[in-house]
Amino acid sequence: MNMMKMMKQAATLQKEMKKKQAQLAATEVQFSSGGGMVAAVATCNMNIKSIKIKPEAVDPSDVEMLEDLVFSAVDGALKLAQETMSKEMGELTSGMGLPAGIDLPF
Repeated sequence: MNMMKMMKQAATLQKEMKKKQAQLAATEVQFSSGGGMVAAVATCNMNIKSIKIKPEAVDPSDVEMLEDLVFSAVDGALKLAQETMSKEMGELTSGMGLPAGIDLPF
């Protein structure tokens, strides 16, 4: 592969990556815990958009359980966002003919 072709390919990849990152920033995923008692929504650029807690999940005598449910929902939403981002970015770079083992900044 000649150098000019590689540079053009890299510029195209960079442009497509920026476009994909903007799309992912607008893509929301949701994860719930406790049978839907707590739900967290995150964007695929790793921002938490909302947390919803059903009133019946709130037990003043067991705050630790609520904390665990919130943590689980947020953790699950962020993991789902990361998986979605990795899959989408991987699809973008799969057809570029890059050598194996090259780490891209995402």
